[in-house]
Amino acid sequence: MTLGLLALLSTLFWGLESQSPPPPLPLPLPPPPSSSSIFDAIVALDGSGNFMSITEALQAAPNNSDRRYTIQIKEGIYNEHVFVHKNKTNITFIGEGMDRTIITGCKSNGTGFKTNETATVDIHGHGFVAQDITIQNTAGASMHQAVATSISADHVAFYRCKFDGYQDTLYARKGVQFFRDCEVYGTVDFIFGNAKVILQNCSICVRKPEDIQNEVTITAQGRKRKHEDTAIVLQGCTINVSQEVREPEPKVRVFLGRPWKNHSRAIVMSSYLDDFIDPEGWVEWNGNTEDIYFGEYNNRGPGANMDGRVKWAKILSEYDVSNFTVRNFLHGHEWIPYEIPMALDLL
Repeated sequence: MTLGLLALLSTLFWGLESQSPPPPLPLPLPPPPSSSSIFDAIVALDGSGNFMSITEALQAAPNNSDRRYTIQIKEGIYNEHVFVHKNKTNITFIGEGMDRTIITGCKSNGTGFKTNETATVDIHGHGFVAQDITIQNTAGASMHQAVATSISADHVAFYRCKFDGYQDTLYARKGVQFFRDCEVYGTVDFIFGNAKVILQNCSICVRKPEDIQNEVTITAQGRKRKHEDTAIVLQGCTINVSQEVREPEPKVRVFLGRPWKNHSRAIVMSSYLDDFIDPEGWVEWNGNTEDIYFGEYNNRGPGANMDGRVKWAKILSEYDVSNFTVRNFLHGHEWIPYEIPMALDLL
């Protein structure tokens, strides 16, 4: 080897060594699960799975796990109250279809339970995910508060699920939560709580309340203090009423929400509003509206006209609502499972 060639190789070597290595490429997402995927547990009423109740399958799941534990719940009506303890982390429920896998209960204020004791499914474990399931509370309109699903956990997501109830159907109590392609049915305050929550591309349907009620409200947000970064956000949803609401006289007034607490915050954006939405849009609770943040942006449909809205409701700008997207409000790109479709930004 000549001295010239040695010098050239030496120059190349030291030149390369002096450069910092390129940053590692991000790991690719794993492929989506196939139909042959193996579940960690299978619940089946006919005995064809590992367990015959959801509660038994949950009890068998590891505690405080960093790995996702997936429970398939086969078709059937599961009459049980399911409690996902805070140490049951990263649990996934996979049903066989919104109207095929049904978890049902009927606890209510009217039968002697406190509101937070009525939930058919009560979630406290971080990272919970559910897909293709109906969760219902069948107590009825006259039984007052009767929760179908209560959530007190972070990074909880529901996809293609139905929440079927009357008053207080969906209790987004606290934490960070995302709902996509879901259906929610109820009468009074049936999406409520103080979580950071977005319902995206969901169907929200008002049912007939008990006969003595002539006003119903969809949301009741529970933000107590100005510094709390919480809100109920309806994005790209369809908000309508059932046929039974259209028929009775006198007409039932339907409002987008009322302020449960002094700093309540709710946003309805890029959604379709049925003609049964009251022209005022929102209604007072205790008379204090000074610190309420109720706003609308880019909605459509016969109920979206802002001309008759209450003076304390806000017409929001694109800049305003950019703070309430999946990316900016929930940081959903960091935790929502890749199997769940989502719009990270404005629609």
